[in-house]
Amino acid sequence: MQFLDNAPRFLFFTGKGGVGKTSLACATAMQLAARGQRVLLVSTDPASNVGQVFGLAIGNQVTAVPEVPRLWALEVDPQAAAQGYRDRIVGPVRGVLPDDVVKGIEEQLSGACTTEIAAFDEFTALLTDTSLDARYEHIIFDTAPTGHTIRLLQLPGAWSGFLESGKGDASCLGPLAGLEKQRSQYAAAVAALADGTRTRLVLVARAQQSTLREAARTHGELQAIGLGQQYLVVNGVFPPGEAAQDPLAAAICRREQAVLAAMPPALQSLPTDLVALKPFNLVGREALRQLLVDTAAAPVPGDSGGQPDIDLPRLAALVDGIAADGHGLVMLMGKGGVGKTTLAAAVAVELAHRGFAVHLSTSDPAANLEQTLGGALENLTVSRIDPHEVTERYRQQVLATKGAKLDAAGRALLEEDLRSPCTEEIAVFQAFSRTIRESGKKFVVMDTAPTGHTLLLLDATGAYHRDIVRQMGSTGVHFTTPMMQLQDPKQTKVILVTLAETTPVLEAANLQNDLRRAGIEPWAWVINNSVAAARVTSPLLRQRARNELREIDAVTTQHAKRWAIVPLLSEEPVGIARLLELAGSQFQAQAAGV
Repeated sequence: MQFLDNAPRFLFFTGKGGVGKTSLACATAMQLAARGQRVLLVSTDPASNVGQVFGLAIGNQVTAVPEVPRLWALEVDPQAAAQGYRDRIVGPVRGVLPDDVVKGIEEQLSGACTTEIAAFDEFTALLTDTSLDARYEHIIFDTAPTGHTIRLLQLPGAWSGFLESGKGDASCLGPLAGLEKQRSQYAAAVAALADGTRTRLVLVARAQQSTLREAARTHGELQAIGLGQQYLVVNGVFPPGEAAQDPLAAAICRREQAVLAAMPPALQSLPTDLVALKPFNLVGREALRQLLVDTAAAPVPGDSGGQPDIDLPRLAALVDGIAADGHGLVMLMGKGGVGKTTLAAAVAVELAHRGFAVHLSTSDPAANLEQTLGGALENLTVSRIDPHEVTERYRQQVLATKGAKLDAAGRALLEEDLRSPCTEEIAVFQAFSRTIRESGKKFVVMDTAPTGHTLLLLDATGAYHRDIVRQMGSTGVHFTTPMMQLQDPKQTKVILVTLAETTPVLEAANLQNDLRRAGIEPWAWVINNSVAAARVTSPLLRQRARNELREIDAVTTQHAKRWAIVPLLSEEPVGIARLLELAGSQFQAQAAGV
């Protein structure tokens, strides 16, 4: 593997959610440890699953991995870090300032901005703590899905510039106070990230257009901020030797080889490794040891096992239940890479085809709705909440209104405030709120961001909800906040999307628990791209189909109130016709569950 040759001190794995960053990071850590190197594996993902992959509890403390000498792991819990950060800032003023002032400060520190700042503090310490040099030869970062990774890696430069200005909006006074104490540490983190002798970035993708496009975009953005030491790993490539075994296997292989042949130009010059698809789930030490071994495209030995026989409802059954309401908000959530974009498009297209007015929207920085739809359809409008676009629009709106009558010095101060990292959170939330308000008259289908982003977005919504309730609660005026709408099952249907694999199911279950704590009850689950629901003869695909059965059973018996399953298809469901076929009337099964 080229990306492992002469590995530097820091390795970052980045890519669209679901491409296998966690598995590759874990396997890399094990391989370096097997070479006699002392390795620390770190997750900075809000939806971390390193502990799940190794099958042990890790948490926010350095933990030795059993049966893997010289390997330690650490999961940076951004929520716990944020709470500790809030306590450090608010603690000194409790009992000193009036209670309502303290509550106001706590509200200001309850959004996603504070969570990112707190997680960044811990991330930076790992890059700059010289005492770690003697303890570990390598520190490997299993970073979050692409959008969050870009933000995380941009933070050192962005925050350094922010600190140099010495100014911030009132909502940032607490975080700013904490950051001021470590100005030199951020400069050192920037230097470490940009130093190619110390840091290597591994872009992870699948042999799919969407993930390679995202890798190319990530490549450009990272290169633009000075992180140029990059390698590409294409994970889960279907072995060509399997193509002769099965029509579906042959179609998958042809599709992947065509995608690899048309790789985006920006990626073609990068050192590239291909990792073959394995027939087993990548959970546990033995599976991880085999991931980077024998990646040649050899056929899987034949087996005597047959095709699993499962009978689960298809997507159309869920669409029937959604259509019965006539309007409402439909939010598809789940780990990145599970197919939310495609399924959201399929649901929206089917509803529009039935004559309903539908607004299909995404808040995912890595979404590719335009490519998935591939055309226009009557009754369907499509929009994207682009964080960069809405933030700039918000800045211009504030400058044109609040800044219109300011003098030069006042306008300069306002512009400085609008460079606050909190500005993007505010802008994205406002755009999100405007979109969901339309669901009182039509269907709004949202392809939300990967799990970590979704939780941060809902956290911002919740903070706004609490602020409105506090301000309006005693006035007697009827009001509805976005969080109230999300919590009302008559107005909102949340559909969790997963794959029939261990980690995605666990991630979806964790998301369901988080939503329930926020008073939001998921309406249904969809198991996407199921091999068990397809008809296959390939030994590799049959083995993977059997591996799925335990996870399908877990979804249907432990997690979901109603569910549907979408089979792995020989052709990607791109374009209106194929999306209608995916969600259309050929699936006649009735909805399962309650």
